[in-house]
Amino acid sequence: MSTKTSKSTKSSSTAKTAKAPASTTSKSEKASEAASKAPTSAIDGSAPATAKKVEPTVVDAPQAVIVGPMMRKKELVDIVVMRSGMKKKDVKPVVEMALTVLGDALRDNRELNLPPLGRLKVRREKQLANGRMVIAKIRQPLPPEGGEAVELGVPAEDY
Repeated sequence: MSTKTSKSTKSSSTAKTAKAPASTTSKSEKASEAASKAPTSAIDGSAPATAKKVEPTVVDAPQAVIVGPMMRKKELVDIVVMRSGMKKKDVKPVVEMALTVLGDALRDNRELNLPPLGRLKVRREKQLANGRMVIAKIRQPLPPEGGEAVELGVPAEDY
């Protein structure tokens, strides 16, 4: 009976070795074989179409603007006096009140449409310790055909 047991044990051990894979390729060889194969599509297994070369296109983006000198309230009042021909004592309270009304509208996040200044819309805001920073978008219309943009009436060397 012990002979039968030993035979069955031997036969089962030979069966296990027969089921082992016959190839002796290492993992690195398998990786190189996989890399050398042509890529296939994940959808249907066929070879993918060759990629077309894409030509770069020019995109119309906002252009950088060279920042000019800052206009202050005093300069605004002086220009309005010069253009309107009115007295400074009459113009100054009106300009100050107009700026107050515009500031209140921006504080309320209202959209402003003030030709020829343009359309102004508040996009984002950030609360700071000493006030509020507002990011706004201003869209100005193009100047009329055949005419230049209106100058401020102040010579350039005064800036």
